[in-house]
Amino acid sequence: MVYCLSVCNKLFHHNKIRQMGKNQHVVPHDGRWAIRGEGNERVTKITNTQAEAIRTAREIAINQQSEVVIHRSNGQIRDKDSYGNDPYPPKDTKH
Repeated sequence: MVYCLSVCNKLFHHNKIRQMGKNQHVVPHDGRWAIRGEGNERVTKITNTQAEAIRTAREIAINQQSEVVIHRSNGQIRDKDSYGNDPYPPKDTKH
C-alpha cells in the first residue's frame, strides 16, 4: 500500500508538470519587444519596452504555470523565471 501511494504521488506530480502552459519568451521585434509563446510563429503581443513585455509575459506565465524566458536585444537568453508548480524548485538567488 505504501509503495502504491509513492508511485501514485510521483505520477500525479509528473502529470501536473506536463500540464503546464507554453513558456513565454520576451524577444526583440522590429526595434520593439514582443512576447512569443514557445514554438509559436506569431507573437502574442508587441510592446515599446522590454520591461513592459516582461510584465505581460509574467502575467501569462503565472496564469499558465510556465516560465518567462528573457532575451537580450541580440537574441541571447539573459534570464529565466519559473511560475509553475515544480515539486523540486531550485533555490532562487535573484529575488
